[in-house]
Amino acid sequence: MRLPIVAVIGRPNTGKSTLFNRLIGRRVAIESEIPGTTRDHIVRKVRSPSVDYLLMDTGGMGGGTTDKDFEDDVHAQSTLALAAADVILFTVDGRAELTKNDHEIVAMLRKKRKRHVPVILVITKCDTADVAEEAEHAFHKLGIADQILTVSAAHNLGTDELRGIIEKHLQKLHFEKDGKNEKLRVKNDDEDEEDNDSDPSPNPNPIPRVAIIGRPNVGKSSLINALMSDPQKKVSPKLVSDIPGTTRDSTDTILRHEDQEFIFIDTAGLRRKARIEEDLEGLSVLRTLQSIEDCDVAVLLINANEEVSNQDKKIAGAVIERGKGLIIVINKIDLVKGDARTEKVAETQRAFPFCRYAPILPASAMTRENLPKIFTLAQMVTRNMGRRIAPRELTEFIKDAIHGQPMSALKSCKLVTQAKFPPPTFILFVRNPKTIQPSQLRYLENRLRERFDLQGIPVRWVTKGPKDRS
Repeated sequence: MRLPIVAVIGRPNTGKSTLFNRLIGRRVAIESEIPGTTRDHIVRKVRSPSVDYLLMDTGGMGGGTTDKDFEDDVHAQSTLALAAADVILFTVDGRAELTKNDHEIVAMLRKKRKRHVPVILVITKCDTADVAEEAEHAFHKLGIADQILTVSAAHNLGTDELRGIIEKHLQKLHFEKDGKNEKLRVKNDDEDEEDNDSDPSPNPNPIPRVAIIGRPNVGKSSLINALMSDPQKKVSPKLVSDIPGTTRDSTDTILRHEDQEFIFIDTAGLRRKARIEEDLEGLSVLRTLQSIEDCDVAVLLINANEEVSNQDKKIAGAVIERGKGLIIVINKIDLVKGDARTEKVAETQRAFPFCRYAPILPASAMTRENLPKIFTLAQMVTRNMGRRIAPRELTEFIKDAIHGQPMSALKSCKLVTQAKFPPPTFILFVRNPKTIQPSQLRYLENRLRERFDLQGIPVRWVTKGPKDRS
């Protein structure tokens, strides 16, 4: 089942970004009193015991800046959010009167949202009971909401209740938590509590969820077709075309290789935002980002006949930011001959210096060259995502890694442990976290990968002081 989307909309400066940051538990969206600060969608995964979902922060609708092109762009993207959303949080400022823009958004909600999608009217900046009571009475006449709630995100008032309301609406829409691969799901960055359980995964063979991603027309659907068995191709082949953008949505295909099942997600191509002109194209981008959030391993396809583009690098960056495993496949390698093949792999390695841990596989959907290796790599990366290293081994590793090195700050480390959820996140308890340099953590990461062979996955470090152990 796909992850549902909860979209936060409203006119500028109604507290959308503050609410977004509060609901995900950390500061990601930029908070500012200047209207129009948020332009692009910001999407993060939110976890709860009953259902997980993607929370989307959107730009302010209805003006408020002096940049007409900016406002048109934001308005178009917010309209896309309405088309994609499963639950809508419509924010209004509890300290201000209703405006023409608020009524315009209400009219758009009536026209653009899917009929079954609930709207929760969130009255923000209600710091006192008097403000909340007066605001709720004033905004009730909008007549658009399935539910009305007053909150103060800045003071954490009403936000827990809002989380519960969101979850109940999603459950009514038959969304539920996917427990099948829960141990392989990414935990929020702030959820880094220690866990000394060094036992291996209770499920050594989880079903990998593999998202095939990349720019349009690099052969994503052709690749999945080539991975299918002949009987499955006859039943459900993927639509293939030379026209970029043929695949508009994300679709799942279950494939079996050597008694292991894999779920492959074929996604729409990610284009540069300047080229996203049609509503459908923009929606495809949202679906791709949604698929990245919901996968365990992303397979980034690049074209052997083209140079690695900035867009390819941005796509890889989106995978890393979301803590997913990564494999880079150079498709159409059959068109490259001789020494040019070796040079193409080397060129690709140079183009992705920020993810040298990602395996690079030259392959061809046309000739099926090296395709079975995708299954092997996906299985390996999935296992590494769930890899747990015993505290004793971690302690020995740290001692060995810093021995003889000029790292006095790291030598104060008295405890190292691994957080519960992937990607592998290691917590260092040191005397003064502020003295730990990024270069020192990179050094530790390189040594860690050498010792434990952590291919295909990001590694994260958290530094804490002595008081954090209590």
